[in-house]
Amino acid sequence: MSLVLLHGFTQTGASWSPIVLHLTSAPSIAPDLPGHGSAVDTRTDLATSADLLVDRYPDSVLVGYSMGGRLALHAAIRRPVQVRALVLIGATPGIADPDEREARRLRDAQLADHVVDVGIGPFLEEWLDQPLFASLPEDRRGLQDRRNNSADGLAWSLRTWSTGAQRSLWDSLSSITCPVLLITGSLDTKFTSIAEKMQDLIGHHCRHVVVQDAGHSAHLEQPVIVGQLIDEFVATLSA
Repeated sequence: MSLVLLHGFTQTGASWSPIVLHLTSAPSIAPDLPGHGSAVDTRTDLATSADLLVDRYPDSVLVGYSMGGRLALHAAIRRPVQVRALVLIGATPGIADPDEREARRLRDAQLADHVVDVGIGPFLEEWLDQPLFASLPEDRRGLQDRRNNSADGLAWSLRTWSTGAQRSLWDSLSSITCPVLLITGSLDTKFTSIAEKMQDLIGHHCRHVVVQDAGHSAHLEQPVIVGQLIDEFVATLSA
């Protein structure tokens, strides 16, 4: 059994380095996801990427942050027998309302054009300046790592992998059969509320933990605590 660490938008697999030191329960693997890092030229949608992920890492614990969490959810729903467990950090199943989803898709398409227009450097500064990352310390932002991405790759990701582009998974959450750990930061009230709703729909094999003094990137803001939570969760799988 291994931990497959799935990064968020504008990051690469290297973004997990602050927490890998605190994950001792199982070997970990942190691949670059399509449109990012070394996989910048990979062009597979969420569903296809989920199938490929499970084929490459069967019977693994998928640990997904934000965008990576949505990929992990697709994998668990599409290939339930082959996913050992899920750890989702600041993740969402998508947007249930069709009109809201279409509006988000259009905004993300405009944002994709903006990435190409302004370039990777200015865009990353704008991206990390969002209130969503207000509690993420400067030295945990991984700006150098994020610069290993390209404007074209991020633009493609926004058009293809965004919450506006993906189908809503809310109605499929009850089909998840593996153990699930949801982690959100106490300062990230939006995603904490989403996780509470997800927990109700997934059922008794889902646990939600709120990490104090952390925002959307709880694993980067509180790597020791989040690492311990993941290790304790994996220990229950082995038991």
